[in-house]
Amino acid sequence: MGARDLLYGVYERRLIHQLHGAPVPRHVGVIIDGNRRWARSVGADPEHGHTRGADLIGDLLTWCEDAGVEVVTLWLLSSDNLARPPAELTPLLEIIERTVRDLAAPVHDWRVNPMGSLDLLPDETARVLKEADESTAAKPGLIVNVAVGYGGRREIADAVRSLLTEHAARGASIEDVAATLDVEHIAEHLYTRGQPDPDLVIRTSGEIRLSGFLLWQSAHSEFYFCDAYWPAFRRVDFLRALRAYAQRQRRFGV
Repeated sequence: MGARDLLYGVYERRLIHQLHGAPVPRHVGVIIDGNRRWARSVGADPEHGHTRGADLIGDLLTWCEDAGVEVVTLWLLSSDNLARPPAELTPLLEIIERTVRDLAAPVHDWRVNPMGSLDLLPDETARVLKEADESTAAKPGLIVNVAVGYGGRREIADAVRSLLTEHAARGASIEDVAATLDVEHIAEHLYTRGQPDPDLVIRTSGEIRLSGFLLWQSAHSEFYFCDAYWPAFRRVDFLRALRAYAQRQRRFGV
C-alpha cells in the first residue's frame, strides 16, 4: 500500500465519522458516465472502459447498503445510446447482460427492477432483464433499478399511455380522464411506481446536466456532479456525495 492509499484511507474514515448520525437518502440515482473517456485516457478501447465501469457497480451497491440507502437507480444505457455503431453497442449490451446476471445472483439480496423500453432492445438483452426481475422479485434487500434503453421523456409518455389504456378498459372517456387527472395518477404508472422519488442524483464525468434522467421523479432531488469518470469513481467520492446531501436543507418548495 502506497502513501496515497494510506491518505485516502484516513480521509475515508474521516468522511465516515462526519456522516455519523447525518440524514441518509432513501433513494440514490446514479448517471453512470465517462466509461469511454476514461478508456481513452488510459489508452484503451471503449469496451475496456465499459467493463471496468461494470465491475464497479457491485461496489457501489455495497456502499449504498452500508450507508442505509434503500433504492438505487443505475442508468446504464439511454434510448439515445441505442444509435451507437454496432461495433460498440453489441459488446456494451453483452457487458450489461453479464452485469444484470451478476446483480441477480443468489448470493445477493438485491431486487433487480428493469426500467426502460425493453421493446427497443435486442431479444436477448430484454430476456436477461425480465428474468432478473422475475428471479429477484421476492428478495428483501436493496431495490436496484436498472435503466437500460431508458429515456425520461419516453417514460412519461409510457406512463400517460398506460394511464389512458387503463381508464379506457374501464369505459372512461378522454373527457372523464381529463376531468380527474392529477400528478399522482401519472406517478402511479411510472417505471418507479411504489418507490420513493430519488433524494440524491449523482452524475460522474464532470457533466452538469440530467440528460433526461428521471425527469418526473427528480423534481425535488438534490444533485451531486463529480468530476471523476465512472471507472475511477471511489468510495470517497460516494461519501462526499452523501456529505453534500447531508449539508443541504431540503425545503421541497415550502
